[in-house]
Order: sequence, then structure tokens, then C-alpha cells
Amino acid sequence: TAKADAAPADAPPENAPEVDEAREGVLATFRDALGDAVVGSHIAPGARLWVRVTRDAWSSAAEVAKLRLGCTFFDFLSAIDWMPSPWGRYEDSEVDVGVKPFDPAASFETGVAGGDTRFQMLCRVANVRRHTEPHLEVLLKADLPDDDLRIASLVSLYAGANWHERECWEMFGIAFDGHPGLRHLYLPGEFEGHPLRKDFPLLARLVKPWPGIVDVDPMPGEPATNGAEGETEEAGA
Repeated sequence: TAKADAAPADAPPENAPEVDEAREGVLATFRDALGDAVVGSHIAPGARLWVRVTRDAWSSAAEVAKLRLGCTFFDFLSAIDWMPSPWGRYEDSEVDVGVKPFDPAASFETGVAGGDTRFQMLCRVANVRRHTEPHLEVLLKADLPDDDLRIASLVSLYAGANWHERECWEMFGIAFDGHPGLRHLYLPGEFEGHPLRKDFPLLARLVKPWPGIVDVDPMPGEPATNGAEGETEEAGA
């Protein structure tokens, strides 16, 4: 009976992570083509693949995705500033608004596939003609050094990247080498600063609290703990 109940010798251990062989194969394609330029990766089984590459391999990774994996559909390109805001969380509370010290040497989260710098590039492409599993989409990432915010343009591969790169240049201050014409999309030409950087102050929020911060009436049966209404109830009690 004990032998009958025993698990097969080649059975995966209990609670073993799910393996997505199809996406592992896609990741292997990137590693075969780019070698050590693939510096991080993450697979959400049955969902998506993240591939982080060096800045110098950014356009090469896009070529692999498009030419070798058939990812001809360009979804989006953007950047992210992982630095915690030194101005607080405007939307959470009035007391949280104000300048807070930030240690640039401190560690901070950079999402799946990792990261070593404050700024990262993101680009998602997909093979929409593929009718077999998996539905193939890849999210590319690349770290940008704080003192040299530039990377190769992908416009020659994906024409749709044009406006996305212009937005990144405008909002984050990232230059795209080879872009046919970086110019403003939203802001006037004389505007100074890059509004999507975490250290760009939203002055209107420093002067006036976020409009979503309002007193909420208590649910039936809950005591009111602040505000004039709460004071009245406590006085009546």
C-alpha cells in the first residue's frame, strides 16, 4: 500500500512553481541571439514574458522580437521612474504633502525582471497572427543610467514608436538616438522640466490638497471619530 501511494520518482515536488515551457522557449530565443545582454527575465506562466536587456541591446532585442518571433504588433513604449517621490503622496492625506528627504543610495523596487537604475525603458510587442498557444507578447525592459538618459530609437522597426518616444523625451527627458524628429506633443516649447519624473513638483498639489481628499460619512452603526459631526455626536453622548 505504501508503494502504491508513493509519488512517481520523476514527479515534480509538491508546491513546485509552474513551468511554462512555451515561454521558456521564447526566452531561450532571446538568450541565444543576445547572450549576456539579457540581464533579467520573468515569466508569468500562461500570461506574459518580461525580458530585461542592456541599453546597448535595446534595438537588437526589438529586432529579435519582430524578425525572429513575429512580434509585428507594437503596443506601447514608455519609461518609468522608480524613485519614491520626495514630495509625498499627494492623493493620500494632507499631512503627507511636503518635501521629504530622499537617499539616492537607498534601494527601491524595480518590478519583475529586476533593475539596477532609477529609470527604465519599457516596450510591449506581440505576435497577433499566432493562433496557437501561447498568445505571444513580450515586455522588453532596459535600465538607463541617471547621468546619460538616452537609448536607441525603435522607429525604424516600429513606426508606431514615434509618438511614444516623443512623449518619453518630453515627460522624462530621455533622448532617442536616431529618432526622426523629437519635438513636443503636450507642453509648450519654452516649458522647463519633465513632469513625469518623481522629483518634479506638482505645485498645485503642494498649495492645495488633492480634491479627492474629503470627509466620508460613517457607515450606519459606526461612530464618527473626526470632523464637526463627530464632535457633535460625542457631545450628545
